[in-house]
Amino acid sequence: MTDIASAWSALGGDPALLARVSAVVRPGVLQARLPVRPLARACVGACALAAAELGARRAGLAEVPRVTVDDGAVATALTSERQLLVDGRAPMTFAPLSRFWRTSDGWVRTHANYPHHTARLLTALGVGDDHTRVAAALAERPAREIEETVYAAGGLAVAVRTPEEWLPVPGPLVETERLGAAHARVLPSLDGTPLLPASGVRVLDLTRVIAGPVATRTLALLGADVLRVDPPGLPELPDQHADTGFGKRSTTLDATSGRFTELLDTADVVVTGYRPGALDRLGLSPAALTARRPGLIVVQLSAWGTDGPWGGRRGFDSLVQAATGIAAVEGSPEEPGALPAQALDHGTGYLLAAAVLRALTERSYDGQGRLVRLSLARTAAWLLAGRAAHEEAGEAYDGPEAWLAQADSPIGRLRYARSPVGFDGGPADWARPPGVWGTDEARWE
Repeated sequence: MTDIASAWSALGGDPALLARVSAVVRPGVLQARLPVRPLARACVGACALAAAELGARRAGLAEVPRVTVDDGAVATALTSERQLLVDGRAPMTFAPLSRFWRTSDGWVRTHANYPHHTARLLTALGVGDDHTRVAAALAERPAREIEETVYAAGGLAVAVRTPEEWLPVPGPLVETERLGAAHARVLPSLDGTPLLPASGVRVLDLTRVIAGPVATRTLALLGADVLRVDPPGLPELPDQHADTGFGKRSTTLDATSGRFTELLDTADVVVTGYRPGALDRLGLSPAALTARRPGLIVVQLSAWGTDGPWGGRRGFDSLVQAATGIAAVEGSPEEPGALPAQALDHGTGYLLAAAVLRALTERSYDGQGRLVRLSLARTAAWLLAGRAAHEEAGEAYDGPEAWLAQADSPIGRLRYARSPVGFDGGPADWARPPGVWGTDEARWE
């Protein structure tokens, strides 16, 4: 079941707290063959409940604040990259070469939003940047041969499979384990309005694209001091950063530098979004991190999970949809389809934020750090295992306008989707808009 009870159980939450959650159902949103709307509502609802639980713990409240999840707010947030306007301009969400292509025996999905991914795809195919030549090269080969050839060149292409052809990712939706026996620093009690459950929590954000940045954007909404750190020479897409940079600061820094070590030594949470093993050679494995910083909460987010033959591969939401069978289910015999939103990215992002909040709550009792693992493929398996979506009685959906806001920022006038994560007494919006990517000082506030 893709409902909040199953999400909350995966997070290790107290089932009695589910009574604090209510939903505003809007049947017209996120329509799909798979239960996308229930999954999205569950991920956001679990995140809001985890925030309310931590807030109550730190503020000494007699009961956990009530949570209301509105399908309209959820649907707007799950399409936040499409809702964004920068000085009235809509961003580009997918590059021309990021799409489905016919092959000699089926379909393949490519991802080429970043310039280096485009270059590797074209190198693997032996063609120039020309749509007609790319289509011709792909049409001549089997999908899985293309998949392996492009992967070997460092590019991104995945054969479209049915759910039966995909090997399910082993492991739970959210994997959590304790790390070490040393105690973490104690977070101070909270008071004042709004209630900011993550106030004073220092989050080192080593993620890119959507899922990880959505999670850390949510932690920033809830009061965390979030510093995104990217390696020099690996730029981010400006519009992508504009969408997910609310409430955070952004800097570029070598992970082997002394300054990075100083930041790490005073962090509470480290969220990583690189493929499994990529950071281990830099001394940033979970064991190394917690040895350096007792009580640290370490999150590993990946596309395919840490186990199985694809554990070390790069991946994105659209590719996971293609590989796991979602594209086949949502499409037709003539052509694959896609979910109405990047639901694997956004859903996993809210689950990730929820897992961090729950880990902070549990750490407040035992003082111990946690290792948390999530993947887009596990979220995909959860979605595929859910019952088919059905129309529920509810309220009308008249479009996203009620959940959009505007703000001036260093990168221009922004129209953006407000966060769907809320609870009684909690924050209504981020404390600051995004700044220019990579231009903030490498320090905690």
